[in-house]
Amino acid sequence: MNALEFSLLVGLGSVAAGFLGSLTGLGGGVVIVPLLALAFGVDIRYAIGASLVSVIATSSGAAAAYVKEGYSNLRIGMFLEIATTFGALAGAFLAARMSPSAIAVIFGVVLFYSAYLSNRSRPEHPSTARPDPLATALRMDSTYPTIDGPQSYSVHNVPGGFGLMFVAGGLSGLLGIGSGAVKVLAMDQVMRIPFKVSTTTSNFMIGVTAAASTGVYLSRGYIDPVLIMPVMLGTLAGSMLGATVLTRAKSRILRIVFSLVILTLGVELIYNGLTGRL
Repeated sequence: MNALEFSLLVGLGSVAAGFLGSLTGLGGGVVIVPLLALAFGVDIRYAIGASLVSVIATSSGAAAAYVKEGYSNLRIGMFLEIATTFGALAGAFLAARMSPSAIAVIFGVVLFYSAYLSNRSRPEHPSTARPDPLATALRMDSTYPTIDGPQSYSVHNVPGGFGLMFVAGGLSGLLGIGSGAVKVLAMDQVMRIPFKVSTTTSNFMIGVTAAASTGVYLSRGYIDPVLIMPVMLGTLAGSMLGATVLTRAKSRILRIVFSLVILTLGVELIYNGLTGRL
């Protein structure tokens, strides 16, 4: 295919990736990297570099809408970004010293886990328990909008969530993803924050995490402007579309479709990684 056809196809795939990433809080990188590496034959390190930039675009497109709607908790996001930023830098430096095949296998495992997590049922309103003293001191407890009016919630186990955020940042730098799966896990399961708040705050955070490791990939020459342009524009459009849908639609069917897609991509990545085709 010529350059125009390549850009159009990559752009269309990026729209879908940005939409799914915004709607689920997992970040579009879980689709972008396998899409570029498997469908278009792009070197996985260049795919990761393009994905990191697209993650920044996804976060920029969705975060503004979520903050305006009152879903994202900025205090939680900025505090947890301390851990994810250091983790992202560590993961980016590690990626330069690993083979593409090893990265592909790790990515495939992360995709399997992301599929499980995205399809796992969660209570919309966690049970009331004593708030975390650290969360109270940092004024993390807040409210989010529902059809019945503002719903209050309390934050728990801040140290446990902070530790998982370092792991999330490491995966982001290593694999070029927003690592939203681990971020949502930390906030939803460990810190017991309502799912929509976890998802939207994850979207707010993934751009900062990706920006921390993008500089490392740029310095090593893995940021290709020709590849990045359609990826960035597509994910930005998809993320803004996903932000408008999330506030008024249930995404159960979408989660099932998303899980099937990334499970397929995970199998392909692990197979190609183990056979040395990447």
